[in-house]
Amino acid sequence: MNPDMEKLTFLAKSLGAAHAAIIDVAVVQFNEDFRTQCEQNVCGSYNKNWMCPPAVGSIAELKEKVQTFKQGLLFQTVYQLESSFDWEGMQEGTAEHTRIFRELLDKLRSTFSYKKLLPLNVGPCTYCSRCAFLDKQECRFPEESVSSVEASGIDVIALEKSYGIPYNNGENTISCVSLILVEP
Repeated sequence: MNPDMEKLTFLAKSLGAAHAAIIDVAVVQFNEDFRTQCEQNVCGSYNKNWMCPPAVGSIAELKEKVQTFKQGLLFQTVYQLESSFDWEGMQEGTAEHTRIFRELLDKLRSTFSYKKLLPLNVGPCTYCSRCAFLDKQECRFPEESVSSVEASGIDVIALEKSYGIPYNNGENTISCVSLILVEP
């Protein structure tokens, strides 16, 4: 394994990830059901964000993009909730995960010399407080916008299982997952 890749798991954990692994893109499984959840607007961002379906593209297009990479960093953060209905705690956990994701992405861009990166976060892109999609304008920050692992149709549960990362981290917790694909 490339020594830089090994440093990525250490870096992710030093920033607050509970679990991190270097993954081989060849083991990534895709599942159309994730897109069905998007279409059912489970998170409320369907057709409201450039990085969410349908604007982000079809699963076939996103799968093709993912498969141009050979490896990446999968990491998970875990947050304790007051109860399984703690919506505010879920939002805070997701926001903290995104902060760690952004810090890690900034460090990857400034410290490592990858030819290209494909960062995939949890949930909809939140780089802007209001997505330009809602105003029928082009994305204001295309270099910073990120789609989610699920919008790409990636089977997160199977991927985590492949690398010994638990999907469920106990009662009253929220687990957030990101994947940053890299080309050395």
